[in-house]
Amino acid sequence: MPVLPIKLTDGVWRIPTFGRNLINSYLIENSDGTISLIDCGLKSTSKKLIASLRAINRSPEEVREILITHAHSDHLGGARKFQEASSGKTHIHESDVSYAENGKNPPIGGGGPLGRVLGFVSSSIPSCHIDQTFKDGDRFNIGTGLTVLHTPGHSPGHCSFYLGNAGLLITGDALFNFRDKISYSFAAFCYDEKMSKDTAERLGDPDYEIVAFTHGPPIRENAKQSVREFLGRR
Repeated sequence: MPVLPIKLTDGVWRIPTFGRNLINSYLIENSDGTISLIDCGLKSTSKKLIASLRAINRSPEEVREILITHAHSDHLGGARKFQEASSGKTHIHESDVSYAENGKNPPIGGGGPLGRVLGFVSSSIPSCHIDQTFKDGDRFNIGTGLTVLHTPGHSPGHCSFYLGNAGLLITGDALFNFRDKISYSFAAFCYDEKMSKDTAERLGDPDYEIVAFTHGPPIRENAKQSVREFLGRR
């Protein structure tokens, strides 16, 4: 069954690349008619990304840039294959670029015995070429304007993305929404669990109507209130 993009707001679509919402990527239409892509999912995801573009009558050649939230295999696994079909430039935070290009998983700093086992068996990730890096506060002419929010801890260079004029926050893995329940990143997958929780606090600050997750369905009603209520429980 083909993967169909799900419209979040004008010019923004969610692509469920694994399950109904277990792993999501995002397509954003730009003012110049091009498309930007947020994350590339698992290694097998590139065909689903291309099919999703076709479903909205677009093509991979129209993708201008690919933004990767961080260097984990469920976010950049499909990047290399998609790069072959696209002319888009790939961007990631400067602290994660070496992991992406060398195909090495960022270190896991906690998570107890499970984290140590996962760190051992998942030391490598699919590598991809990075054209440019970004840092906290950088702005892209993506959609109606996108701002990079550096939220490290899940990985050293983990970032969330804020599209203020569209009223949309994309959390990456700073926050999850499994079974309609917001949570922090799982400790077993974090470079620094405390840092991940600390930096996620900033996601309660911007103004947005929709919060979109890599893992889990978006929240469309009382989105900011839901995030702030979760963060306030800490």
